[in-house]
Amino acid sequence: MASPERFANLPEYAFPRLRKLLAGIEPGGDPVIMTIGEPRHAFPEWVPEVMDASVGELAKYPPNEGTPQLLAAISGWLSTRYGIDVPPSQITALNGSREGLFNAALALCPQEKAGAQPAILIPNPFYQVYAVAAAAVGAEAVFVPASAHTDDQPDYAGLPPELLARTAIAYICSPANPQGSIASEGYLQTLIELAEKHDFLVFADECYSEIWRDAPPPGALAVAHRMGLPHRVVMFNSLSKRSNLPGLRSGFAAGGPDQIARLRVLRSYSGAPVALPLQRVSERAWSDEEHVTANRALYQDKYAIADRILGNVPGYRSPAGGFFLWLPVPEALGDGEAAAVHLWRNAGIQVLPGAYLSRDTETGNPGDGYIRVALVDDAPTTEAALTRLRDTLYGARG
Repeated sequence: MASPERFANLPEYAFPRLRKLLAGIEPGGDPVIMTIGEPRHAFPEWVPEVMDASVGELAKYPPNEGTPQLLAAISGWLSTRYGIDVPPSQITALNGSREGLFNAALALCPQEKAGAQPAILIPNPFYQVYAVAAAAVGAEAVFVPASAHTDDQPDYAGLPPELLARTAIAYICSPANPQGSIASEGYLQTLIELAEKHDFLVFADECYSEIWRDAPPPGALAVAHRMGLPHRVVMFNSLSKRSNLPGLRSGFAAGGPDQIARLRVLRSYSGAPVALPLQRVSERAWSDEEHVTANRALYQDKYAIADRILGNVPGYRSPAGGFFLWLPVPEALGDGEAAAVHLWRNAGIQVLPGAYLSRDTETGNPGDGYIRVALVDDAPTTEAALTRLRDTLYGARG
């Protein structure tokens, strides 16, 4: 395992880095914050009612793995959404998907693989908890480019066999944060076949799965079920994006019986269970699709706004899902940090430099030439902000 200094080389988290970058710079317009992926649409109107009705349950210790009703609701949603039968025993409640994405590595990564240090494969750019999880278990984090050349998903199948032999876990995110790409069914099949051949697990981060443009993204666990290999995938989802409830801190993991049993054991010692009133809200949320459909329509409207305003920008790629734009930086500005400073100083638009979401490699940092823009405000605010962004960063384009 790694030394106690295993976290020493982790870069500073993205948002403190951004605060330092912009410190002392006055915004050049009414500030619009388009950095963090915090949904600002309204959550379902029945949430306070459910919480009020169950507030007395704060006097009870909640079940760590989730109430029977919550697990049944999630199982029912998996059946409706993906057409798969996942019994409640193969599901565990989480304090949001981030907690599970970290703890699953603690529970499921071996100390050695093929007689060597285990490797954990990570798309680059990526959600930063993946790298912290690898550091925590003493694995080698292998950052694999996820760029336009590979449809913004990592080409794990192209890695050397000797690396794949010691791979313990491969993270994927679909729809991807930050690019908005969707892993196709064929991509997932190839990845799961690779996991079976080389005996590793796929951790599928699907927290944006219900925000999409044209068609619902395929789920990795559903593909694995159809292949007869459900034990190869652990999927993670939450109510943060789907139901606009990021502060609820409620999500789940689902997978094979052995994997979920081991994750449950770890959480019984170290995980904080979701409070019962929050589990009651979660039960209702996973059982209701009406609010999800309405929420998705709002994002689909903003996709259309982004396409209209930015469609003529060279290198612009319209997202297939999620709620981020991954925008190219003009050559004259150089990189994402310069673009973020330029937009804040001249337009009051706050965005995240792409390099803060990526890791340096021998071939460079794949996020250097990009900024991430979150489409989380309402449509009028988004339209006005994207217009200012386009005119300031790229010059007005017809």
